[in-house]
Amino acid sequence: MTNGVRRRRVDYELIEEMIAPGSRVLDLGCGDGALLQELVEQKNVVGRGVEINDQRVLECVDRGLAVFHGDLIEGLSYYGDQSFDTVILSQTLQQTLDPRKVLREMLRVGKRAIISFPNFGHWSIRLQLVFTGRMPRTRHLPHQWYDTPNVHLLTVRDFREFAGKEGTRILREVFLNLGGRRMIPLLENWRASTAIFLLEKA
Repeated sequence: MTNGVRRRRVDYELIEEMIAPGSRVLDLGCGDGALLQELVEQKNVVGRGVEINDQRVLECVDRGLAVFHGDLIEGLSYYGDQSFDTVILSQTLQQTLDPRKVLREMLRVGKRAIISFPNFGHWSIRLQLVFTGRMPRTRHLPHQWYDTPNVHLLTVRDFREFAGKEGTRILREVFLNLGGRRMIPLLENWRASTAIFLLEKA
């Protein structure tokens, strides 16, 4: 926060660009509800969230948001086919136990899916592995190997292959550099710190 003004996250702004005004949105692993609240206020969406952390659920409720308290798969199971226009999974895919099931369920309950994740192929991560011989740590992957919530680390190239095998069509790709700024898609598997994908069933 600077001079009393809340600093908006660039990745949230880019996700918001992919959301149609007035649409139905489900935010999985919605955290404190900051992104969902922005979508409700800026895009007038009908928003719902799923979050497992007790404290964050309370923060969502304080924001006036409707949030299911539980894990992703349990939360998704409560919704029928095509209940939402867009389902969001922001910076959480690498923490899920079954990414394949999560993606399939996202595209069952939603017409489109937006997925963002930290790119493990970034040059700084590769250099840490080469020169230290230890599991890398970055701003987006700050944990030690023994206490990390990340169980399925992936790269941009990994995700593209995964999405293709799961029968999805990639509609849009957006990338952020290490400084959190939007970057030109060039050598993104090497240069991108964060990737954001918009998907639908092929």
